[in-house]
Amino acid sequence: MKIPRLLWTPAHPESSRLSHYVSWLAETSGLHFTDYADLWRWSTDETEAFWESLVRYFDIRFHSPYTSVLTGVMPRAHWFSGGTLNYAEQVFRNETDAWPALLFCSENQPLTEISWSELRAQTARFAAWLKEQGVGPGDRVAAYLPTVPEATAALLATLSVGAIWSSTSPDFGVGAAADRFAQIEPKVLLGIGTYRYGGKLFDKTEAVLALAEALPGLPAVVWVQQPGKAPGVYWESIQQSPEPELAFTPVEFNHPIWILYSSGTTGLPKPIVHSHGGVLLEHLKYLVLHNDVRPGERFFWYTTTGWMMWNFLNASLLAGATAVLYDGSPGYPGLDFLWQLAQDARIAHFGTSAPFIGSCLKAGLTLPFDLPHLRTIGSTGSPLSAEGFDWVYAHVKPDVWLSSMSGGTDICTAWVGANPWRPVYEGEIQCRCLGCAMDSFDEDGHPLVDEVGEMVVTQPMPSMPVFFWNDPDFQRYTESYFETYPGVWRHGDWLKITKRDTLVILGRSDATLNRQGVRIGTAEIYRATDTFPEIRDSLIVHLEETDYMPLFVVLQEGIELSPALDQRIRQAIRQACSPRHVPDRILAVPDIPYTLSGKKLEKPVKQLLQGKPLEKVMNPGSVRNPGAMEWFNHHKNRLSDHGSDS
Repeated sequence: MKIPRLLWTPAHPESSRLSHYVSWLAETSGLHFTDYADLWRWSTDETEAFWESLVRYFDIRFHSPYTSVLTGVMPRAHWFSGGTLNYAEQVFRNETDAWPALLFCSENQPLTEISWSELRAQTARFAAWLKEQGVGPGDRVAAYLPTVPEATAALLATLSVGAIWSSTSPDFGVGAAADRFAQIEPKVLLGIGTYRYGGKLFDKTEAVLALAEALPGLPAVVWVQQPGKAPGVYWESIQQSPEPELAFTPVEFNHPIWILYSSGTTGLPKPIVHSHGGVLLEHLKYLVLHNDVRPGERFFWYTTTGWMMWNFLNASLLAGATAVLYDGSPGYPGLDFLWQLAQDARIAHFGTSAPFIGSCLKAGLTLPFDLPHLRTIGSTGSPLSAEGFDWVYAHVKPDVWLSSMSGGTDICTAWVGANPWRPVYEGEIQCRCLGCAMDSFDEDGHPLVDEVGEMVVTQPMPSMPVFFWNDPDFQRYTESYFETYPGVWRHGDWLKITKRDTLVILGRSDATLNRQGVRIGTAEIYRATDTFPEIRDSLIVHLEETDYMPLFVVLQEGIELSPALDQRIRQAIRQACSPRHVPDRILAVPDIPYTLSGKKLEKPVKQLLQGKPLEKVMNPGSVRNPGAMEWFNHHKNRLSDHGSDS
């Protein structure tokens, strides 16, 4: 098999934080590793030794000592029993006057700094207010907020008192937000009065009031940046009180820290509960050892509070970095705005989504910015195409370290991603992360190499969910991850592990294109369509019962789906994938539906074309552009017709 093009090689791997950790292992434990494959193998074979080494390496502060590292098996693995700690306390151990804690800008507010002392003061005041309301360990605090500094302070305050955080962004509809928060019965709801997106001002006052009404027994609403008058408590008034001491309530290692949610496109979102200690260890591991984040560096990820990457962005504070927050559209006033922010904020680690890079590529964007501080670019959300890799190196920075990573809400981190010791190859992910015993399985549960199989994890990790909310018998949890391979986590992605130990993710396995026994992921089709400048976006589904596979394309303005273009698309797919995966029809559509976290609604479109009613396949409040699904629904008879487009 031809090796993809080499794009980047680490210049000084010996100076990485990963190398420092390996040297520390040699000095303190007599363990010697010169090769990442050996280090990874030890981390997954000697699971307890590896995770306990991170406790010592990062000097995790336990208030009560743990009595064992790991007991039980998935899905009821129990980590560091008896040990008590606090995630927020570990964050504030990095407090310094040498650099700010946060940088923030929005569509109508220039870049501003929030010092560590100011972040501490805001956190302490809100934590004291929470305690006055009787909020303590195990209580829930919900936030309907954009990516503003107040959200970060509220998160840290919630964690400091041992309460459980949960958030969605104000672009969620009231129904979608209520579907999430009503399941967890919060004691406090934080809401925003207005926010800007794409140059437009949105008043969310009525939405917040309606959401509060949908949460029976909600004791308190706290308004953040509310310009008018509304019933409730105001963040500003809380912050005018004298600054109290910031105290940290020790909680058990496995105590819930926050509740994240599945997309909820086809039913009630699953409330996924993570633990204080689990994500603390995992975030330090990935950000420091894999992403090589250093104290004082600026770390940015474009995200909303409804996506787990917001939690991950704030976790950069654990590494002593400055978290860079942006509230607004990634494409306003133009696609170059975030790259301008990278220059102005002197960002060292720039995080985005594969679709954003794809949009820059499609737009032919060239960047006139000077980015001397930029060391790494992270991409997630969906597989990054080879062309996306190429665009970054051609148009952003030729010596940047581009890391495609994949993980998700289920673990609030990456399973696979960055490696400061390894090169970057076009279209490939660098490595399986330390402590992640990942394989690619065939249908019988046998590991595959250089073949596409189901992504699985065979050993427990601390950041796996401790449980789902309102799932006391672990039924939903087990059905979600462990039904296919008992005792083995099935993640739901198609994965190929190459002979060089790099990885390629090929889309969701529940959206497989299986024709005549040949299975490929939808991402392979998109890699072919992404090479066409005429195509802005695409989506493909396979209706197995009739063996019908239509491809839907969104064309650039002024472009028509001519017979010549249709033929060129078919030929590209034939060459890049296989003759069996050439679509039966190619249809031009006005838009492709996406979840609020940026994932294509392949399965709901498929179910719609199979005859299921729209209300059964999609919750409009969880979809970024529900009008796109309405269009598919209106035209579904034509779209599912095997005949001509006429």
